[in-house]
Amino acid sequence: MIEIRDLTLRYPGVTVLEVPELTVAAGAVTYLLGLNGTGKTTLLRCICGIIAPAAGTVRVNGAPVRAGHTTPPGLGMHLDHRSFDPRHTARRHLRWIARARGLDLARVDEVLRLVDLDEVADRRLGRYSLGMMQRVGIAAALLSEPATLLLDEPLNGLDIAGIHWMRALLRELADKGVCVLITSHLLDEAERNADHIVIVGDGKVLADEPLVRLLDDAEGGPRRLEDAYLAVTGAAPAGVPR
Repeated sequence: MIEIRDLTLRYPGVTVLEVPELTVAAGAVTYLLGLNGTGKTTLLRCICGIIAPAAGTVRVNGAPVRAGHTTPPGLGMHLDHRSFDPRHTARRHLRWIARARGLDLARVDEVLRLVDLDEVADRRLGRYSLGMMQRVGIAAALLSEPATLLLDEPLNGLDIAGIHWMRALLRELADKGVCVLITSHLLDEAERNADHIVIVGDGKVLADEPLVRLLDDAEGGPRRLEDAYLAVTGAAPAGVPR
């Protein structure tokens, strides 16, 4: 579970995030949506302690997050596929992480099978496609069998089969009680797989609702997530009906 209270992040001359209250529940797939530059990735970085907010608190699995300290217990994250050394193999990369965290090295083989990379695990990462790199990042996030999982745009680069696999994986994890928070611009996929939707804009939470409630338009009946998203954010281009 993720609990945020009175979080504020400021850069010189500008307030980047203002989140008075946000709870991301365990046992659910929550999609964090928003236009580019509206604070999605920054919020994830505050949650995992990479960025220190000016004020407020973040708790993950009941433990306070302190920026600059070790990864909060029970948190797995994949935020940037470009952070891998292309000279390493997937197996070497994951074994290095496992050693650093004091994890059983046998877990490396387990997650490689889970993300379907076991047959190419000894190939250098520089030869991997974007979709394969995403799977390596997800494998790293799952090494510690986390209770809370953060994924930033993990669907980028995945083909249709990969998206189908990801959908099933996220649902399986949530059904086991894992708190899953994922950012994406693929609204059709979010509509298909999300339990809960959080929409941010200009550093503020614009919507925080179960998917079924967000799609229930009291005036016109059920609506698509795209329509709800455009209505909440006001992001439809001029002249295009919402």
